[in-house]
Amino acid sequence: MANLRSGRSKGEGEGAGGSRRPRRQAAKAASAKLKSPAQTQTESPRGDGGKTTPAVADAGKNSNWTANAPKARKTVASAGKRATPGAGGSGKKRGGYAGKKPAAKPAAGKAANNTKLDRKDTESRDRRNQQNNQFLNKPTNNHGGEEEGSTAPVPDRAQVGGSPTYLVEKKLGKGGFGQVYTGRKVNGNEAVIDGPGAYKVALKFEHRSSKGCGYGPPYEWSVYSALSGCYGIPRVSYKGRQGDYYIMVMDLLGPSLWDVWNTQNQVMSQEMVACIAFESLVILENLHSKGYVHGDVKPENFLMGPPGTPNSNKLYLVDLGLATRWRDTVCNMHIEYDQRPDVFRGTVRYASVHAHLGRNASRRDDLESLAYTLMFLLKGKLPWQGYQGDNKGFLVCKKKMATSADQMCKYSPPSFKQFTEYVMNLKYDEDPKYSWMISLFEPLCGSALARPIKISDSAVAKVGQKRTRDMIGDTEEEEGAPKKKVRIGIPALQWITVYNAHRPMKQRYHYNVTSIRVSQHVEKGNEDGLFISSIACYQELWALIMDAGTGYTQQLYQLSTNFLPKDWIMERWEEGYYITSITGSCVGRSFVVMSKGTPYTQQSYKVSDSFPFKWINKKWKEGFYVTCMGTSNTRWAVVMSRNAGFVDQVVELDFQYPSEGIHRRWDSGFRITSCGATPDQAAFVLSIPRKRPMDETQETLRTSAFPSAHVKEKWGKNLYIAGVAFGRTVS
Repeated sequence: MANLRSGRSKGEGEGAGGSRRPRRQAAKAASAKLKSPAQTQTESPRGDGGKTTPAVADAGKNSNWTANAPKARKTVASAGKRATPGAGGSGKKRGGYAGKKPAAKPAAGKAANNTKLDRKDTESRDRRNQQNNQFLNKPTNNHGGEEEGSTAPVPDRAQVGGSPTYLVEKKLGKGGFGQVYTGRKVNGNEAVIDGPGAYKVALKFEHRSSKGCGYGPPYEWSVYSALSGCYGIPRVSYKGRQGDYYIMVMDLLGPSLWDVWNTQNQVMSQEMVACIAFESLVILENLHSKGYVHGDVKPENFLMGPPGTPNSNKLYLVDLGLATRWRDTVCNMHIEYDQRPDVFRGTVRYASVHAHLGRNASRRDDLESLAYTLMFLLKGKLPWQGYQGDNKGFLVCKKKMATSADQMCKYSPPSFKQFTEYVMNLKYDEDPKYSWMISLFEPLCGSALARPIKISDSAVAKVGQKRTRDMIGDTEEEEGAPKKKVRIGIPALQWITVYNAHRPMKQRYHYNVTSIRVSQHVEKGNEDGLFISSIACYQELWALIMDAGTGYTQQLYQLSTNFLPKDWIMERWEEGYYITSITGSCVGRSFVVMSKGTPYTQQSYKVSDSFPFKWINKKWKEGFYVTCMGTSNTRWAVVMSRNAGFVDQVVELDFQYPSEGIHRRWDSGFRITSCGATPDQAAFVLSIPRKRPMDETQETLRTSAFPSAHVKEKWGKNLYIAGVAFGRTVS
């Protein structure tokens, strides 16, 4: 039986669980790699014994740096094979690992000092992202200009794929995947305004060396071909290569919604924005039905029809360079969930929070971007505009996560708030209720003759037929309670505890422990055969988890005023100890635990002002895996080790508890092996172990106070604390 006891100015608990039948559940294995933005890095070389070359920390108050332990000596650890690279709320995972094993990661190479390279990579990536995210739709007269990254000028005349010859005239716009000019047909008939014989066309030039080409025709061409005839997608009449440029001949359209908004003194009527919402949803529904998501929905990418034609007030969606498939072409199923937090696609102002966090694109992302687009056109500004600097993306995503639909749509018609709230809460692979969303805006569009935007007659009829069937309220009533809102605009910090199934063992916890009392608890635990397995900090007080299931033989710890005590760590590395737990306080103090008896053969850690994705990905390729991490205010420390006993590893990072991502990882055979949280973010490292436990049950719990009231119940189920952290869980 588990028993609980309390102490003065602290919490204590101790338990040994009873028996429990093991559980298994088949689960599909999945592997995922994670890349990340660069952080400043300095490393010491590896050694096979002897004195370690000290790591050099960058000067400056907030320097980010890395240190490596020497390769383990045989007297310390047996020389085995290198690791194969490869408010309270709760979550539960029941089941095991099954399916195909992930591919092995490549062998490690010697670590190198690449401080300047990483910083330069960050700057160049930021510039590339800026280029990707800009689309200038104002006409200019710089005909004959060059695409960035190319040396060949745009030709004066264009003729490709059996097309007529066109004179290249005004430049209409430029983006990350090419530039667009007006083309005038030589000896053409001015009366023909669209189609293959049109007198004036849009010519999109993309240099053969651009990032969109990939040693062949632009990727965008294949998307336009797949979406040929799709409602609201402009027609491509010809395409081909001329000299160094791939050229696409398209119908010449009118101004973008950004241009229209700008020429109307940056004000749009509710009626016009409602019509835009209606028609945009029809276009996106048709595009999504073809298995694609657009990936860059924004005012600049919605164009009006050709001026002076019957379609002048019709809406079109352009620029498919970032479009990706949400549905697999082979099995016709939704593509698998993944998160690669260093990968951002889209435009910072309008991108979904999932795009910011590097999750695979799905239909919900286009719809969230549309919600931001509509509110920008309606109000003239979004709450996250104005951020600058290298961490602009971080600040914008943080603000988006902290902005509820109520806050963003204040003083707007209820339809906009209903739509925004709905798309914010969509799951990754959930089928959007297009008819219901469209029906929200149809009453605001006005009479057919007075509508500023032409909307689909068939969609109007369809909405009328389904008005009583496809309503979200009816669906919720059928399925039970309404969805829990994921963004409520009231941030919260909580305790996060992770519980693993384990055969009965002795475990003890202490919380609200002052620094001078730590030694007392550690010494008593050591006398009883317990070692520290997890630590955390809350309001400058420590929490310790000690148990008999660590497998450690010796253990040391250090309380330091630095985050982290580099010199002490490197000295302990020389003695054969490895870092097994770390945490930090809000004022920069740290608590570091190092142990003997681990399977590790080499270790490296990084202290960073932001979560170090790029470094983690680099170390994965060298055969390291994350084995623990901790935080100090908004700073992160991540420890990675060789021979950690894992075959694959992924990261879930969010500005709240990433419930959906964790459950999807559980379903793919991963289990949480490290967790950490700051006042802004929570991060979970999930791994697939080389040796599977008999019972792979795992649960998480979020509580406002340390979960002493819940631990006894968990112990009774043979669930023991495997990780603990305190930080952001609710946005």
